[in-house]
Amino acid sequence: MTTNDTTIQVSPGDFRYVCELIKDEAAIVLEDGKEYLVETRLAPVAKSEGFHSLAELIAKLRYQAPAPLVKKVVNAMTTNETSFYRDMHPFKALQTVIIPELIQARTAARSLNIWSAACSTGQEPYSLVMMFKDHFPQLATWHNYLLATDLCTDALDKAKSGLFRQIEVNRGLPAPQLMKHFAKTAGEWFIREDLRKMIDFREMNLASPWPPIPQMDLVLLRNVMIYFNNDTKRSILERVARLLKPDGYLMLGASETTWGVEDSFERIMIGNTTVFKRKA
Repeated sequence: MTTNDTTIQVSPGDFRYVCELIKDEAAIVLEDGKEYLVETRLAPVAKSEGFHSLAELIAKLRYQAPAPLVKKVVNAMTTNETSFYRDMHPFKALQTVIIPELIQARTAARSLNIWSAACSTGQEPYSLVMMFKDHFPQLATWHNYLLATDLCTDALDKAKSGLFRQIEVNRGLPAPQLMKHFAKTAGEWFIREDLRKMIDFREMNLASPWPPIPQMDLVLLRNVMIYFNNDTKRSILERVARLLKPDGYLMLGASETTWGVEDSFERIMIGNTTVFKRKA
């Protein structure tokens, strides 16, 4: 099987090697049967790096692979599916219950710390700052820190740029907000500079030792835990529990839970959205 003169079929041994590499570098678990994922995602890397086949690329990875090549492979194997106001219900819970509650509790300190972990190309943290501008104008005079992290440097570069294609803004972003918070330039949409500057984008591997992070009022760890094994999930959730303020909130993806993994959290329903808080 070939595409653009680059042979992309992966052998069983090479597939197992890539699985181990991605697990070691990013803690992402690739299950059996995902050979097609390796083939489709690494074929462009092989071609762009001048290899004639995946076998050549993987052979280079096996023997003295340069760090930039390993980073390109990890970036390619990282899933970056996202959209503005993804799944809607969590953002409704944030707007109607969680943010108002945190504002009331932090009136004296006048500060909020929020972490968008696994932020991908930035739609989640940008959705948050647009919500702040539209619905919580009082936060304009507060000291707010919004940290957005991801393992994939390609995704982070795009997030930092604040540039989105038409097809990307069409996914979840209402037209009035697009016109209010974005400007069109060279066929793409550029988010307002004041909104972009509200976010601290950083590279971070959740499965590796964490850099110093301040205590958080809200942690969004959505749609990333599904890629980890239970030991990695437990380690991450234990660290989140230590980082979260006693009355802070944790949000996971719709199919994710702390139950049976880490017992520091209690489950709370807000409308159709499940959120988690530290147990007393």
